[in-house]
Amino acid sequence: MNIGFVGVGRMGANMARRLKDRQFHITAVYDINRARATSIAAELGCAAGQDLSEVTAESDVIFTVVTDDNAVRQIFSATGDNLFVNGRGKLFINCETISPRVEIDLEKLAEEAGAQTLEACMASSITQAREGKLYLMCGGKEEAFRKAEPILKELGSTIRFIGKAGQAAKVKALVNMVMNINTAGLAEGLALGAALGLDLEMLRQVFSQTGAASRVLETDGEDMQNREHSCFFSAAHAAKDSGIALDLARNIGLDLPLAQATKEQYDRMVKEGLGELDKSGIAELTFKDRHKHSGDHV
Repeated sequence: MNIGFVGVGRMGANMARRLKDRQFHITAVYDINRARATSIAAELGCAAGQDLSEVTAESDVIFTVVTDDNAVRQIFSATGDNLFVNGRGKLFINCETISPRVEIDLEKLAEEAGAQTLEACMASSITQAREGKLYLMCGGKEEAFRKAEPILKELGSTIRFIGKAGQAAKVKALVNMVMNINTAGLAEGLALGAALGLDLEMLRQVFSQTGAASRVLETDGEDMQNREHSCFFSAAHAAKDSGIALDLARNIGLDLPLAQATKEQYDRMVKEGLGELDKSGIAELTFKDRHKHSGDHV
């Protein structure tokens, strides 16, 4: 089975490496950053597609790991060159976090092109992508899921079929919304602890043994304390994903004040030039004597 990748940034590249390790044939990669595509292609021993349609032509299954709704619409429906050119009989597995509406639209476009799509939303990070330990939430036609499942099992330790197109995207939006709220809450707890002169090692240990425990405490607590914000999941992506959840809530008339406040914090990071820090960088907004305003640098 020939596999192509569109979007070979931190996640996409590691997924491609993992599948190559598992003896899958990676035939072509594409990235808006041409140098990145060329570098990954050389590493994997495959073509660096100059056109999206070229990746489709060379592949039976195409993974997309791009940034947002606009990027997805561009790669699938741009005039002239797009992934659905040469798409008949192909399976597209979309791994980015995007709006459920876009996933539903894509499935319709795929059907018109004689192709299939499957959303495979990832609740994991770069390390898990490389190790084949992703948590994958899938949505679409069950037939497409069954076709993709043998490949997905090499990428993930947990594969869940959520339901029809758009359903997995809804679940992923909520996962990231709650994660982002937890991250912002942890940053405030540690910042207040620091301002009160408490030992943060002790405080994190107490948090871990009480109702303040969270997955985010495990992954981000020490980084917040040490100001180590190397990017695994960017503040810009956190802002985008909380926005997807808030749009869903707005459409059904639900008020989510904590999600709104969290998004405003991440939007502030982006505005002040901190958007490419890891989500743990939200601590820079809450700890005293750290980031004060746009002129300061972390």
